[in-house]
Amino acid sequence: MSIKLVSWNVNGIRAVSKKDEFWDWFDNNDADIINFQEVRATKKDIPKKLADVDEYDSYFNEAEKKGYSGVATYSKIKTVDVSRGLGIEELDSEGRVLKVEFEDFILYNIYFPNSGMEAKRLDFKVAFCDALLDELKELKSQGKNLVITGDYNIAHNPIDVYNPKNCEGKSGYLPEERAWLDELEEAGFVDTFRMFDESENNFTWWSYRTRARQRNAGWRLDYFYVNEEIKDNVKSADILSDVYGSDHCPVTLELDFNKGG
Repeated sequence: MSIKLVSWNVNGIRAVSKKDEFWDWFDNNDADIINFQEVRATKKDIPKKLADVDEYDSYFNEAEKKGYSGVATYSKIKTVDVSRGLGIEELDSEGRVLKVEFEDFILYNIYFPNSGMEAKRLDFKVAFCDALLDELKELKSQGKNLVITGDYNIAHNPIDVYNPKNCEGKSGYLPEERAWLDELEEAGFVDTFRMFDESENNFTWWSYRTRARQRNAGWRLDYFYVNEEIKDNVKSADILSDVYGSDHCPVTLELDFNKGG
């Protein structure tokens, strides 16, 4: 069975739903599973066309704070189970984690915290990331197949930012953040995009300031990671940099569970 997934930080689902670029993409995409981050709305607050989509079942995790954070997953594929959060009260009030279990894998749709100006939320982010990694390691040890997607709010390597020297010390490129992605990979998880493309200038986020997108002065913050045991099931992974509507663009993954692995 071939499964196509897409992930996109929409920077507010109500705002993006007012843009023709979004509907051009949404109405014509062929994804089996769509993941949105930074939804910033409850299901009852969004346009009916997005709240109840005929082809998809939809699941939301909303922040307690109104108009903040939040994730949503739309699926054409039958789910086995759906849960929200990491099970840690102090980390779960912002609606950042949606865990959807399918027959062949467990999907994590995550909007990772931003470490903030002057790294004011770095401790919270590190605690969030470490708790997540503990959970992923445990599930991996049980033989579960895992797909972890979303806006990680981390650019991993110098190749993932347009001007590495200038980005040093900035939120999203701090040593502690980048080291966590090293830990994720050391634990046996694979950055699927880099399986296919190791070139420069592949970004998923561009600041609205200084016409950054037109200059492709961006960062790669959005990922699909999988556990190494299913890397042979990965058929493709891509960045849809020609899709507009947000300061992020969508990223994609295609899996085939007809193959071995």
